Amino acid sequence: MNKAQLVEAVALDANLSRVEARKAVDALLRVTVRTLREGDRLTLSGLGSFSVQQKAARVGRNPRTGAVVKIPPRKVVKFRSAVEVE
Repeated sequence: MNKAQLVEAVALDANLSRVEARKAVDALLRVTVRTLREGDRLTLSGLGSFSVQQKAARVGRNPRTGAVVKIPPRKVVKFRSAVEVE
């Protein structure tokens, strides 16, 4: 599902216009990004939780050449699902 399909599904499920649904989805995404950039955790009951983790610097290899490559430290988003998929 892409964003346009999500907007359409939200519109149908919540009985909203596509414009209202798009505004709601955009607002949710903005708040999610802002929360994660601030380093906070976001928990959505019934779905799961998003958090930010710090990855340490490490040494990797270029798969084509085998050359050693330094990979800098970085922050990544981690998602832990609360939903079991059958």
